[in-house]
Amino acid sequence: MQGPQASAATATLRALKSLSIGIDARAAVEVAAGRGRFVRETLAALSRRDDDVRYLCYARSRWGEELDDRFEWRLIDARDPAWHLLTARAANRECDVFLSTNSYLTTWMLRIPAVPVIYDMIAFDRAYRPNRRSVMIERLTLGLAVRRSRAFIAISHATAEDFERRFPAAAGRVTVAPLGVAPQLAATLPTRDDSDLPRAGFVLAVGTLEPRKNLPRLVAAYELLDEQLQREHPIVVVGDVGWQVDDTIAKLRSLGDRSVLLGHVSDGVLAELYRRCAVFCYPSLYEGFGLPVLEAMAAGAAVVTSDVSSLPEVGGDAVEYADPRDPVSIAHAMTRLLSSPERRAAIGVAARERAALFDWGRTADTVLEVLRDAAA
Repeated sequence: MQGPQASAATATLRALKSLSIGIDARAAVEVAAGRGRFVRETLAALSRRDDDVRYLCYARSRWGEELDDRFEWRLIDARDPAWHLLTARAANRECDVFLSTNSYLTTWMLRIPAVPVIYDMIAFDRAYRPNRRSVMIERLTLGLAVRRSRAFIAISHATAEDFERRFPAAAGRVTVAPLGVAPQLAATLPTRDDSDLPRAGFVLAVGTLEPRKNLPRLVAAYELLDEQLQREHPIVVVGDVGWQVDDTIAKLRSLGDRSVLLGHVSDGVLAELYRRCAVFCYPSLYEGFGLPVLEAMAAGAAVVTSDVSSLPEVGGDAVEYADPRDPVSIAHAMTRLLSSPERRAAIGVAARERAALFDWGRTADTVLEVLRDAAA
């Protein structure tokens, strides 16, 4: 059978069987924040749906969370780039469409429709001093991925616009899927009595220590605060050590006992820190989305953040904004909140209400809709 009749028959057969979606799920285990959070929360949200989709999760090791029997794990013990080749070969046999969450390379080898997730365009702007390895890999792989992929998912409108500006051929194929708040971070829980955590009332900063997080300017802004405010509100920093961090760590240590570096912490501890802080300060120079801002808002924290990139999409009218390149602007925003418990309380209420608009279930719904369309 040839021609239109064959095409119609093929379409009918595809419609009769359930959709099989391949997912690069490595980050669920291998990446603590960022992409790892996206994969874990998207998988969890998809598992809460009532559908007949078959999800094939390709990874090196299995995520420990219990998912239902629609989720099957395909463990491929290989290093890059062999992992991408072996995964693409398997997905071509087993899947109708593939969600590429952690690399653009897999799309090169797929014969089925591919949908990469675009988190940011940091690798394409050296002003933010991005990780050199990421710069090399993304610059080498994204161009061909644009040509080979059926559709794209961007995590914010700012990221989508930046992506389409740098790759005009992608225009019309990008869908924005804003992120959500993990349930364990949004829940209102009794305050824990943990002697190993700082007492309430500190200034909190969260994120991998890297140049674009702008912590040296945050320290400079903190030093501009009134001495009494500094005594009452030490600065607490949470996050893994990234790259080019010597200046950041030196600046923080120069504050002596007014600063605490906690490194990576569990979700439970992070949720408690969001609730205990007087102000959450996030003066990032560039964000694909700005998930820590949303998480802090969901906990009812009073937030100071930057007026650039995607951050206004997240904060709306429920945060204080500052110019991230001006320590004086950051200091003024911090002072407005630290010097007024009433304003902190009011903005915390508004922040919690706005954060409720962001939900991983809606993120997963959008992702699934894009994948269905791509498979069709």
